[in-house]
Amino acid sequence: MGFTRFGKCDSLAGMGLLTDLLEGLKTVCAGFPDARKGRSGNIAVADFGLSAFSMFFMQSASFLSFQRNLEKGHGRSNCQTLFGIKKIPSDNYIRNNLDSVEPNRLQPCFTRMENLLAEPALKQEFSRLGGRTLIAWDGTEYFNSYKISCSNCSTRKRSNGKTECFHTFLGATVVAPGTTRVMPLMPEFIAPQDGAEKQDCERNAAKRWYKEHAARVGKLKPVYLGDDLFACQPVAEMITSNGDDFIFTCKETSHKALYDFINGGTKEKHEEKVRKRGKTSTFRYRWVENVPIRDGKDAMNVNWIGFQILDAKGAVTYSMAWVTSLPVSKQNVAEIVACARARWKIENESFNILKNH
Repeated sequence: MGFTRFGKCDSLAGMGLLTDLLEGLKTVCAGFPDARKGRSGNIAVADFGLSAFSMFFMQSASFLSFQRNLEKGHGRSNCQTLFGIKKIPSDNYIRNNLDSVEPNRLQPCFTRMENLLAEPALKQEFSRLGGRTLIAWDGTEYFNSYKISCSNCSTRKRSNGKTECFHTFLGATVVAPGTTRVMPLMPEFIAPQDGAEKQDCERNAAKRWYKEHAARVGKLKPVYLGDDLFACQPVAEMITSNGDDFIFTCKETSHKALYDFINGGTKEKHEEKVRKRGKTSTFRYRWVENVPIRDGKDAMNVNWIGFQILDAKGAVTYSMAWVTSLPVSKQNVAEIVACARARWKIENESFNILKNH
């Protein structure tokens, strides 16, 4: 995830930052509640959290058993030298002691990352659109089962007649075009809410995330990215009323009133020739400002951008559209589209790493 090299940092500075972040994680883990009910044992509370983190950091499901073997053969392991773990617990012991820990106890670690994003090295790496930070929202599933369930599960009826239980969360990740690095922020879990009649969803999770974190990340001058699900008036108003901006995917099938308005008007146009890997393509931009995001007299006005890539023969090879609260012009439309297209990084370079590596 780029821990050893942030922005223009050299390797020594990167390792210094890694050490600093791990010390912060150790402090947070030391504050976890002790699930051993009065008997502390010979394993420090922090070692449970650090051991779990180390397994994911090293991208190996059998990391702990490997480290024990290494420790027996060489006296010290990476668990001790890199992560500062004094005694390595068993996998089951880790689960028993971490299952009851509320995820929000890890917020100080994410706050540290938010603060780093405001400092020169990472600001240079991630800032776009004249000093703005792109925060992409997207939901992802990380557990499902027909047999195992808990009070935090969502459910769905499958075509085979069985009810499947699953867990999802709304991810929030700092992304930017032109860099392969991403910076995950604190997620919001999608789970049954007290007093709610309907099942929880990504939109509600986004509202909770924004209420909890928007004021703190405001120093980053965020522009929120999301798919068509978020391109609705309640979410758009929530963001703009706080002085922030958004770029959301906008499909014609779910925004009939908006597209009826666009199709009846005149669009601004701009084209650029782009040569990549020996092939020349045409990037075609179209935009319309101040169009209603929905039907009704109280509809919020947004700016619409359509984008196409055409090959050398004029055939369209890619097409997408967005709505945004940002002003659009010939001078900035290409950068806005590049930022909008960076949203996919939350899937490829955040979720894919976290779940599959």
